[in-house]
Amino acid sequence: MLKWGKWIIACVLLLSLFPAIPKTYANTEAVIVEVDSLHIRSGPGLTYAVTGSLKNGDRVEVLATDGDWLKIQNGWIASWLTSADNRTSGTAKTVVSQVNQLNIRSAPSVGSAVLGRMDAGDEATMTGENGEWASISYAGITGWVHTDYISQSESPVVATTAKEQSASAATFTVAVDALNVRKKADLSSKRIGLIHRGESYAIQEIDGNWVRIAFGNKQQGWVYTFHGVLSTASQQATDEPKNGNVTILTDGTNIREQATTSSQIVARADAGERFPILEDHGDWYEIALASGRSAFVANWVVSTDETSVTTEPVMKEKKARVPGTLKGLTIVIDPGHGGNDRGTTGARGTDEKNITLLTSERLASKLKAAGADVVMTRETDTYIPLRKRVDVSHHANADAFISVHYDANPDTSVTGFTTYYTHPRQRKLAEAVNDGLASSVSLRDRGAQPGDFLVLRENRQNAILIELGFLSNSVEERAVTTDMFREQASHGIYQGLLNYFNVED
Repeated sequence: MLKWGKWIIACVLLLSLFPAIPKTYANTEAVIVEVDSLHIRSGPGLTYAVTGSLKNGDRVEVLATDGDWLKIQNGWIASWLTSADNRTSGTAKTVVSQVNQLNIRSAPSVGSAVLGRMDAGDEATMTGENGEWASISYAGITGWVHTDYISQSESPVVATTAKEQSASAATFTVAVDALNVRKKADLSSKRIGLIHRGESYAIQEIDGNWVRIAFGNKQQGWVYTFHGVLSTASQQATDEPKNGNVTILTDGTNIREQATTSSQIVARADAGERFPILEDHGDWYEIALASGRSAFVANWVVSTDETSVTTEPVMKEKKARVPGTLKGLTIVIDPGHGGNDRGTTGARGTDEKNITLLTSERLASKLKAAGADVVMTRETDTYIPLRKRVDVSHHANADAFISVHYDANPDTSVTGFTTYYTHPRQRKLAEAVNDGLASSVSLRDRGAQPGDFLVLRENRQNAILIELGFLSNSVEERAVTTDMFREQASHGIYQGLLNYFNVED
């Protein structure tokens, strides 16, 4: 009897060493490797031994899944480094970026590394999907983009003959936010211009699914008809919008690429200049420039044909906050540094500007999920002047302004996180957020302290600046640059904000 007992115990211990039985696919599918070298492991996790490797472009059959891991014939591979194989579908998908500086990431997550960026109108080949993310191939880069910022098509529109279309179509109206104009009727042809949603152009020639249009200053180029609407001359006459004009009130007024004060300035206009209104976007007007492209101007710096607007921003009426949530609140998140301002560089080579953006993206996601209206002072690796960051806070009428940074000190033994405030009115917010961080991260708590920072000193809104650990300390740098730390830190800031506003109510 004792002998049998030993055998039973041995079997139980042996079974415990094997991973749980994975979920099996109802139908076998295939994936394509999207990195130069992909490890094959003995089990579903990074701790399992490497038993082989695959190279970029390899196609493998998926037998089962376990979380984010895929079971293939000779082991396990990470799903986030592959894309679904759509080659059997027979329909190649083309996606078009709807925004400038769209991040292409290494995995379907805002916490993953940025491999490259697409501008508005840039086109890529879609190779797979994972929830709200699409895997793409663009300019030699294979990666992931969020589907909120792209448009896509399964297949080209079945067009009538060029002769039939020429007889009826007179104009092409753009139906996507931004569309490339190309030198030839080919997706690989050189881009010579960019046109925008709602703009209409005279058609010069039609070639299958492409039309040649006149645009800009006596320029001509080709656009893909799928991304627009062909109209007859009579339709154009009846459908053309008549929204009036804006008149610039002050010299040097900024005209921007997008409807936000953090967007790139594309032109400046002086008092008295007039521009046609294409569309009203709340606090912004989309206007037509002399070049033919569209841009945005704030409604508080212009007058219209019907009424005048003051030179101060019109603050939106605050909604009552729902207890236990952040609904009704506007939070401005300020990822420190950016562009040619790298911030501090860690002992192991980490650039501060990169991880402040990654942390801010994670924080923004949590605050939005809690119902907050979130405004980012920057969403890409661009330089934003300090006073412009304060302007964003003022124009958003922020309930809280959170500037995210990582610290450094000549003494490499210094560690910990700190939350700074400048004005006494900012202290309670700083203390609440610092307490939230202390409950979530394992770094040394240096407390809420007064500090003289321009983004706090010049800010009329409730503002704080957080230093999330010292990059000058190699051990702390290793800890704070992980995805786990960003998750913990963003949760701590969220909890601190929630606690602060619960008390304020």
